[in-house]
Amino acid sequence: MIYLNNRIVPKSRARVSVYDHGFLYGDGIYETLRVYQGTVFQLDEHIARLFRSAAMIELTIPKTHEAIKRALSKTLKANRHKDAVVRITISRGEGPTGLDPALCPSPTFVIMSHAFKPYPAKQYQQGVKIAIVRTRRNYNGALNPQIKSLNFLNNVLARIEAKKEGALEGIMLNYRSFIAEGTVSNVFFVRDGVLCTPSVNAGILDGITRGLLIECAKELRLTVREGMFRKDALMSADEVFISNTTMEVMPVSSVNDTKISSRPGSITKKLHRAYRKKVNAYIKKAERSNE
Repeated sequence: MIYLNNRIVPKSRARVSVYDHGFLYGDGIYETLRVYQGTVFQLDEHIARLFRSAAMIELTIPKTHEAIKRALSKTLKANRHKDAVVRITISRGEGPTGLDPALCPSPTFVIMSHAFKPYPAKQYQQGVKIAIVRTRRNYNGALNPQIKSLNFLNNVLARIEAKKEGALEGIMLNYRSFIAEGTVSNVFFVRDGVLCTPSVNAGILDGITRGLLIECAKELRLTVREGMFRKDALMSADEVFISNTTMEVMPVSSVNDTKISSRPGSITKKLHRAYRKKVNAYIKKAERSNE
């Protein structure tokens, strides 16, 4: 079941106009959320970022924060989902062809959920291959990566390259040849016990999972360095992992043809355990508030 413009409808009836500017121009925004045991994790943070993206493209979201929460709840209930992945998509809406946002009188608002399918356990046990690709991350002066945009072609091109190399994820450099981010993930690495990750100034999305992992690292009294890094720093790291809402913390076994490790490093494992503790605490708090 799909939530489409204030109604829950079957997938077969969830239709959007071919004149929708999200379809025509990629004009819109989205958020992906993880649901654990019926609780949407870091819900307020995701909704806040959704509104931030909307403000950056001058799109008025036709719902309040609380109305979005109610719509999410209705969607999950309609699908009987307890462990799920949810996507909120808001496009500029239907209107005549042309780039002017004023052509679209009202946005299209969609919520989709599907049962969460875990990544293979083997990937967490042995790590995955990632590849630094030729496609560069969009210059933030042209298309700000802080916008969770429907226009995903930059990422799609990078993913095509990664797939050709047999990699799970493609890592893009920015226009100055510093490490930026993955197609759907942030990247971290460890050198001499220091946790390193590209800073927001490298032209990346400040991922919500990324932020929580940095918080976990500081609570573990790890030294965290956010900065500008060349690809050689990643290739010569002691540990590498990638993160996002659905995979959480995914260890990396190799970068292109450079071997990193055949198993997760100690800091990678510590951070994943700390992250899971945050998830469990969040769920328990939500359950208490619903009693």
